Amino acid sequence: MARQNADVIFIGIRGTVLALSRSTGVELWRVSLKGSDFVNLVLDGENLYATTKGEIFCLHPESGKLRWQNKLPGMGFGLVTIATTAGNQTSIAEQKRREEEAAAASSTAAVG
Repeated sequence: MARQNADVIFIGIRGTVLALSRSTGVELWRVSLKGSDFVNLVLDGENLYATTKGEIFCLHPESGKLRWQNKLPGMGFGLVTIATTAGNQTSIAEQKRREEEAAAASSTAAVG
C-alpha cells in the first residue's frame, strides 16, 4: 500500500479530504465529510483517518471511500487528535529507507 500511495499527498480542509498527485498536483479524489471545519489526518497502513466536527472517519487512501465512521457520542464538536499504535507515516518511511540502504549495502559488499 505504501508504494501505491508514494505519489499521493492528502489534504484536510473545510470538512473535506482531498488526495493530490505529489508530482503534478492533480486532484485524484475528494470526499466531503461534515461541516466546514479543520480536518486532522493520519495515514496508518491501509487506512486514512480523518477527524472533523467531533467525529472520526476511516477512508480508503486509494479511493477516498468511507470504510467506517464514529460520531463519538457525548464528546462534543471540538478538535480531535489521532495517534495509532503503529506510529506515524514518517517513521514508516524512515524504516523503509533504512531497509533499502541496508539491502543496497549488502549487495555492494557481496559484489566486492
